[in-house]
Amino acid sequence: MRIGILSRNRSLYSTKRLVEAAEERGHEVTVIDYLRCLMNIAAHRPTVSYRGQDLDFDAIVPRIGATHTFYGTAVVRQFEMMGIYPTNESQAISRARDKLRSMQLLARAGIGLPVTAFAHSSHDIDGMIDLVGGAPLVIKLLEGTQGIGVVLAETKKAAESVIAAFRQLDANMLVQEFIEEASGADIRAFVVGGEVVATMKRQGPPGEFRSNLHRGGSAEKIELTSEERTTVKRAAQCVGLDVAGVDLIRSNHGPVVLEVNSSPGLEGIEKATDVDVARKIIEHVEKSARRGRTGDRAPIRG
Repeated sequence: MRIGILSRNRSLYSTKRLVEAAEERGHEVTVIDYLRCLMNIAAHRPTVSYRGQDLDFDAIVPRIGATHTFYGTAVVRQFEMMGIYPTNESQAISRARDKLRSMQLLARAGIGLPVTAFAHSSHDIDGMIDLVGGAPLVIKLLEGTQGIGVVLAETKKAAESVIAAFRQLDANMLVQEFIEEASGADIRAFVVGGEVVATMKRQGPPGEFRSNLHRGGSAEKIELTSEERTTVKRAAQCVGLDVAGVDLIRSNHGPVVLEVNSSPGLEGIEKATDVDVARKIIEHVEKSARRGRTGDRAPIRG
């Protein structure tokens, strides 16, 4: 098969592993910087060109960064117009990247979430704080990634100050209950083709409530309960992702989903679990890719 990996940097761990896995299984693989792609948006013969050459693949694996979602998903959508199979469709990537939209979809499906408030006006700060049960609480920028733009406010006064400061910057944010019993830990479950292929528990360093490995957290392999496994698979399906990293917390009232990621990193989970996740993704491509299969997988609207 001819497989294109859409990635800005071929030296990234996840990109290198996908290339290795594809080549080990005998595929022709090309890494494409999607920001350098030129799209010819024509009714009868849409094309994507890269460095002067028209591209044609049997499948693409999008690795779209958070700061380039708009253009990245446009490139994925152009490949879809050409009938080329993507591991994650453009619409699903957009859903996952919009934290508010994805949480609304998860809530509509009855999936457990932290109590969450969203408002536009600074006059509604007290209402948001009260809705999630008061301080301590977590404030999240909608555009944040890897723990950036996530703040724990331990008092109501601190929460008011942080929310007001974000509002002054015209930033959109969510306010969520702080789940103290999680003790700075969460679970990352990697889903490929509707199945959970690897899971790890991430623990934040002492004094840090965020468990992201980029922020000094540690990781270890963990087994999910049947309820957690079902929750993870439903969350990925709800957003419409075939390849997803689902983050959840064990709370006193069951598993709650924090986020569904459309381009989850491979390094942390492969090293913590010894699972060849890159190979799982390529095997999924082999089973799923066919010409024209680009718009028939998302089970929800929105």
